[in-house]
This record gives sequence, structure tokens and C-alpha cells, in this order.
Amino acid sequence: MTMPLRQSLRVASYLLGQKLARHDKFPLIVELEPLFACNLKCAGCGKIQQPASLLKQRMPVEQALAAIEECGAPMVSIAGGEPLMHPQIDVLVAELIKRKKFVFLCTNALLLPKKIDKFTPSRYFAWVVHIDGLKERHDESVCKEGVFDEAVAAIKEAKRRGFRVNTNTTFFNTDTPHTVIDVLNYLNDDLMIDDMQISPAYAYEKAPDQEHFLGVTETRELFRKAFADGNRQRWRLNHSPMFLDFLEGKTDFGCTAWGIPSYSLLGWQKPCYLMADGYVQTYKELIETTDWDAYGRGKDPRCANCMAHCGYEPSAVLATMGSLKESLRALRGT
Repeated sequence: MTMPLRQSLRVASYLLGQKLARHDKFPLIVELEPLFACNLKCAGCGKIQQPASLLKQRMPVEQALAAIEECGAPMVSIAGGEPLMHPQIDVLVAELIKRKKFVFLCTNALLLPKKIDKFTPSRYFAWVVHIDGLKERHDESVCKEGVFDEAVAAIKEAKRRGFRVNTNTTFFNTDTPHTVIDVLNYLNDDLMIDDMQISPAYAYEKAPDQEHFLGVTETRELFRKAFADGNRQRWRLNHSPMFLDFLEGKTDFGCTAWGIPSYSLLGWQKPCYLMADGYVQTYKELIETTDWDAYGRGKDPRCANCMAHCGYEPSAVLATMGSLKESLRALRGT
């Protein structure tokens, strides 16, 4: 785990405050989607399947800020769609930083060279560039040739300018331990990415490609083999050690989707950004009106193959905080 010390201390302080206040459900990081429009049509994503009228909408900055203030999360991941298509994305980021929120701006990086002058490096800000494999594999995933090269060039320019740059990589059942190792070695050693996030693909119901999502057994085998030979200790993976254990099948957790909730143009999504069982207008409503016990593997059949970070990373973080041994293990990584 390579989370910066300042961020680790902020999150630890936040978790302690929630425990002392006897709150049993609270957000760690919000998946904020200020738009659904995108400049790519990735096979594994269904956001642009939304109605045309919704794809034209952009969330007002004031609305986004109000949602983040109401829930109180210390971290915000801005996704979409492609956030850089939002005309006020730089204003939104600046306002969140003013509030000392840790902001992660997720992007395919195609617009980054044109927009980068609108942003300033900050210890509270990081770009998160989506990279789903090396050149051929990534371009196939995003259904457009040349995107990998453009993303790599944008990453290098952002790092040259002093920005923190992270990556997010999704793996499918077409991946092998070799392809996992190859892309993470490249990101870690060649591009010197600051933090890397990884996730097994989940069968998002609106995604055009429904054939290449991983099952639980496949996920565990893939990561167990990819993590062999000390790779997971060497790579700068932005995950708790217990979540990486979970991916390997060394431990298991229940789902705590309330820890990484999704807020979009439609409101707070129930129960998570991968499933849409309704929307509410406040985080308080999300917590109080969602039957959380109805979700997770063994409960809802739609959750049967899910090992996504939005449900299980918060579980791993809470398990870590509840164990001195695991807390020390995580601290060593930081």
C-alpha cells in the first residue's frame, strides 16, 4: 500500500472519529459522477448507454459540493463518463481542494493535454488514468486505436509538471497472470506511476460486452499467480494489504458498499455504482432506506461474482483498523 502519509493520517483520524461517534455506516470515498458523457465507447462500461437527454447534462458545481459536504467523506473520486468534458471540472476540483478533500480525477487522458493548464499540482490532488493493459490490449478494451500511446504521453507530461499520477486497471477473464504482471511492471517501473489501483471486472449490466467478466474462482487464481514471487510487495498498489489478500482468496469479507457510495446526476445510487436499485437525494436517505443486508455474495445473485473495490475495499480497511497486527502491516506499506 503506497498511500501518502498525510492521506493515511487523515483517513485514520476520520475512521477514529466515526468510531468514537458510534457511527456504523459512513463513507470513506465518494464516487462522484458529474456527467455520463464520454469521448470513448469502452466495451466494459455502460455509462454512455444512458438516454441522450441525460448524456447532455452536466452537474452544477454547487450541487456536487453540497453532496460531498453532506456525507462528509474525506476523499472524492471524480469519474463519469469523462470528467474532463465537464466545462467547470477545474472549478469543482479547486473547491474540493479548498475543503481539504483528497481528490482523484479519473480520466482516459485524451483531453488531459488540452485541460492540464487549468489545474495546479497539490498534495490533495491526483490524476487517475485508466490503463487496461499494454498497447494492443488497452486499445482493444477502449475500442479505439492509439489511445494507449496518447495516455502514456499525457501521463509523462503530467508527471513532468509535478502532478501526482495514479492509474486504474481493470482485469477481465481474457487476462492471464503474465498480462497482469506485464502491465503492472510497466506502470510501476517504466512510467513510475505513484499509485496503482486494480480491480477484477464486474458484470456491469449496461456494458456492451457481457462475456469477459471474471468469476470469484477465476479472480482468486489470477491474482494469486500474479502476486507470486513478491510482486505485490514491490508494486506501488493503492490498496490495503487485506484487500490484496481478499483478491488472492486468503481471506473473505462481507460487502460494505456504503463505504464507497456513488453520487451522480440521478442522485445517490442504491446500493453501489455497479447496481442501480433506485436513487435518493441525500446520503442520509441512502443509508436509512437501503436494505444493506440484502446485498453481497450469497444474498443477491447479481453479487455472486463481484469482488470489486467499491464493496470490499472498505471492508478490508475496517478489518485493518480493528486489528493492531494488520494496522502495523498497512503502516509499513505506507
